[in-house]
Formats: sequence, C-alpha cells, structure tokens
Amino acid sequence: MHRRTFLATTLATPALGISATNTVSSTKPFVVKAAEGRFGEKTKLFGTSPNDIKVSAKDTNGTLAVFEYSGHEKGGPPMHIHPHQDEIFYILDGNYLFEVGGEKHKLTAGETIFLPRNVPHAFAQLTDSGRMLFFLQPAGQMEDYFRAIGKLTAKASPEQGAKIFTDHDMQVVGPPLTID
Repeated sequence: MHRRTFLATTLATPALGISATNTVSSTKPFVVKAAEGRFGEKTKLFGTSPNDIKVSAKDTNGTLAVFEYSGHEKGGPPMHIHPHQDEIFYILDGNYLFEVGGEKHKLTAGETIFLPRNVPHAFAQLTDSGRMLFFLQPAGQMEDYFRAIGKLTAKASPEQGAKIFTDHDMQVVGPPLTID
C-alpha cells in the first residue's frame, strides 16, 4: 500500500466510525426480491404490516441491518432510545411524522431522516398505507426484536412492549406519537 493511501485510510476510518478490523460476513453479492425478506423470512408488525429484512446483521458482521416496512395502518412505536445504534429512515410512500430529541418533522416520499443514537425518538404513519426503508448501524438486536414483535398474537400491553424493547437493548421513554 502506498504511504499516501495508507495515511488517508487510517485517518478517514475513525472519522467515519468504521473500524479497520471490521469484516463483512457475506463475501458474495445477493438480491432480495420485492415483497420478500432475506433468507425467505417474513416478519409482520401490528399483525398485517410486513417488515422485511433486506440486509441482515449476518451479512455485515453486525455492522448494519436494512429493513423495508410496508405499513397498513396509522400509528407507530412508543418514544424510545437506542443507546448503541443510529437509524436512518427513507420514505418510499405515504406520510410520516417523526419526533427526534423534541423536534417534530413531517416526511413524505423521497425524504430521509437521521436519528442519532441515545436521542429519544418515535414515528407515526399518518396515511392509511406507507412504505419506508430503514437502516440501523450497528445492527444490534433489531432482527430479533422484530421477530419477537411479529410472534405476538395480540397487541402487547405497554408493560409487555417495554419489556420486549428492554430485552433487545432499547428503552421506552414515552408513549407513541398522537395523530391529529
């Protein structure tokens, strides 16, 4: 490696939050078809809304997870904190309200929002249907969280929901956003 390339790489990786020792588990490209989840797995939120894993923590040695959510009802999760993960949401269809660190933002198709770790946040789908991609870095336990939520046969009580959050390294800090 040339000295200039080595220095640029060495200086850039900490600034980007990337460790030079991280390795990617998947060594081959892959395609996940529309309306499908990685490894053929299906998870549904709220009983009817697909939340497909598109890129798994297994693919990235835990550094990233990507999901596609197709919402079929208004509302969203309670106000919560991810102490170790940043999130990025990209709206594909519909309208969403996000509250992050006390600031509210309405997003529509084509818009992106970044949610830093350790900042309280929640979102609510405002339209009857909507779709978004969201990314978590590092992946954490989010796939297992969505699997646990997807196995529920009835809506969880606030206490049950908070326990599921806690079991997957998140903390509920308030109610869901209200929709006018």
